[in-house]
Amino acid sequence: MPPLPRPAQRTEVTLPPRTGLLASSTDVLVVGGGPAGFGAAIGAADAGAEVVLVERYGFLGGNATVALVMPLMSFHNERKQALVNDSTRILPTDHGEGEPVVAGVLGRMLQRLTAEGGAIPPSRETGYTVPFDPEQLKLVLQDMLDEAGVRVLFHSFASGTAPVDDGHRVVFETKSGPIVIDARVVVDCTGDGDVAAAAGAPYDVGREEDDLVQPMTLQFRMVDVMTPQFAHYVRDHPEQWRGVHGLWNLIRDATEAGELELPREDMLFFGTPHPREISFNSTRVTGVLATDVWDLTCAEVVSRRQMAQIARFVRDRVPGFAEAYVAQSGMIGVRESRRFCGDYQITGHDVLAGRKFPDGIAQCAYPVDIHNPEGSGTLLRRVPPGESYDIPLRSLMPREVDALIVAGRCISGTHVAHSSYRIMPVCMATGQAAGVCAAIAVRTGRQPRDVPAADVQRVLRAQGARLRDGLGE
Repeated sequence: MPPLPRPAQRTEVTLPPRTGLLASSTDVLVVGGGPAGFGAAIGAADAGAEVVLVERYGFLGGNATVALVMPLMSFHNERKQALVNDSTRILPTDHGEGEPVVAGVLGRMLQRLTAEGGAIPPSRETGYTVPFDPEQLKLVLQDMLDEAGVRVLFHSFASGTAPVDDGHRVVFETKSGPIVIDARVVVDCTGDGDVAAAAGAPYDVGREEDDLVQPMTLQFRMVDVMTPQFAHYVRDHPEQWRGVHGLWNLIRDATEAGELELPREDMLFFGTPHPREISFNSTRVTGVLATDVWDLTCAEVVSRRQMAQIARFVRDRVPGFAEAYVAQSGMIGVRESRRFCGDYQITGHDVLAGRKFPDGIAQCAYPVDIHNPEGSGTLLRRVPPGESYDIPLRSLMPREVDALIVAGRCISGTHVAHSSYRIMPVCMATGQAAGVCAAIAVRTGRQPRDVPAADVQRVLRAQGARLRDGLGE
């Protein structure tokens, strides 16, 4: 049965008026429970605000758990880029040292998760990535929010917002009917910026020249992989392994021969905390937009068929996978959708120059990493060795809207810059900063954009965040 087609013509109908249940009033409302939302909720609560976090699914973690985006990518300013996650024992680990540029809430979460056996700490051996177990991550995030006093509501999808005298009223669709939550400041951590868009904040989508966004990817886990056997294969055939791109020649040749129908040239996968498990980041769906329900439906269908192709191919052709099988797949993973026009727009030049800002509230050293919006190919351009760039507080402030902050991948930046700061550790850092700013705004009676950056920086430092020397001291 094919998916429901897009209507041939746009016909709008009038819906009956309705009422909603006022569920809560709070200082800070965080919408979205992914990395950015988790960081925002902890940051705001630790800064003294009353916080409510609302999440559309039944658990926390966002792309890390819903979409199985694993591992956490590097948040270190490596002097030499790590090539491989050694938890799969694929290649020798001859890499330079790296220093973390993100800490704070991320560091506290990783400490808890690692102590419970749910993550492998970043190191030269892991290529400075963090392999993690998504089920254990769900529990750690929930425990930390509970301990911080954050009130949580699941199974609630944000569908609209309206200004009220002292902030915003956000509407959520639920099994109990529509509910509303009033907040003095809203932190939009939905990834797509659904609340900010509903509030009328301007935004950009895709590349400047044609509006195309990076492709979507369905990630999945295969188990019963004989990783030593695969490691021997890679050592005997080094031409098959191309650093962070994973398997190369074998995939290219199979695609050219028609054995695989994938719009990409490589097959990327990572180890996990479990020795016979591999996380695949290898499907690619182009020409789809996350804010279009028909595109999302198409992406889910197409990517699962790609997953089946990949699983068959590695079982048949790649040593170590003969007995492996797909144990779990995620929801389609979105790299790029809305990017809000903020008081400052981060540029690709800022990233590659390692630019510093007086209102920096987070750092990033991840490279420009653009998966070709049109098909095969990935562009990588690195931040200067040992350097990082600042993310300014102004980039979290959407224009034309007050009492609302954005955090995560939808902050203000160009298509090129976004490809760097979109990774989950940095999203958590911008979330923490947004939460701190929201709490200060509530306490001082200011609009978020009027909160001095130095005040936010001082609180972030007190919460253990890692900022550039001289900021917040």
